[in-house]
Amino acid sequence: MKNDPALVRFDWAVKRLLRNKSNFVVLEGFLSTLLGQEIRIVKMLESESNKESVDNKFNPVEMLAEDSKGELIIIELHNNRELYYYHRMLYGAPKTTTDYINEGQEYGVIRKVYSINIVYFELGQGKDYVYHGRTSFKGIHYNDILQLSVRQREQFVRHEVGDIFPEYYVLRVDGFNQQAKTPLDEWIAFLKTGEIDKNSTVHSLQEARERLRIDQLDEKDRRQYYADMEALRYQRSVIKTGWIEGKAEGKAEEQRLIATNLKQNGIDPLIISRSTGLSIEEIEKL
Repeated sequence: MKNDPALVRFDWAVKRLLRNKSNFVVLEGFLSTLLGQEIRIVKMLESESNKESVDNKFNPVEMLAEDSKGELIIIELHNNRELYYYHRMLYGAPKTTTDYINEGQEYGVIRKVYSINIVYFELGQGKDYVYHGRTSFKGIHYNDILQLSVRQREQFVRHEVGDIFPEYYVLRVDGFNQQAKTPLDEWIAFLKTGEIDKNSTVHSLQEARERLRIDQLDEKDRRQYYADMEALRYQRSVIKTGWIEGKAEGKAEEQRLIATNLKQNGIDPLIISRSTGLSIEEIEKL
């Protein structure tokens, strides 16, 4: 696919291009493939975290959508790099739930929330590249799953108590290193490589291939895209440099501790120098 048009990164497109109603078809295709049912986006939700700015361009995008049963749901798309990412997920879904209920409204109006996390960095440890988490209430004595009452099922159109609570998806993009065999695999391959096979028949991937072309961006968006990608590269460089320097400093400190212990035990400084790589002068100062 060397001669195919270059495409913008999906996470950038979500914040800039796919917020336009005319481009909802791309997000709908992705969400439908991931959730295994037809999803229709009703509108983007405007919260403080959803507004565009230089500082929050990688913050969550929130949208109101309709599932195949006609139920309204709230979907979050996250993409950020931080140590406490899981805690961010934990904070985000309940906050989204409470953001869209007005004071005085009944709790029954609260929508189902899906927190979808596309991560381009190492997040946790595991063999898979797609993880799904949901709340389950299991009996500690009989190992049964807590169900809703008949009346609650009729009212909420759900069966288990856990069906009301947020569900989480984690897509570890960099962990995908195989041939795409399923529609979801093709989407994840696109998320990772930025390329889409022109012969793909997966839901809305061809729309993404046409609508996310860099050469179709207006001049302002093109400049902004390149600037954001350069900022991202710089961020990664700073993080990697810090890691390398931290590792080197840690190793040097370890060598000094070893040398100090050897010196305190009366070992010849020349032997200590050969063992740790420290100079005689450095050892004498310890």
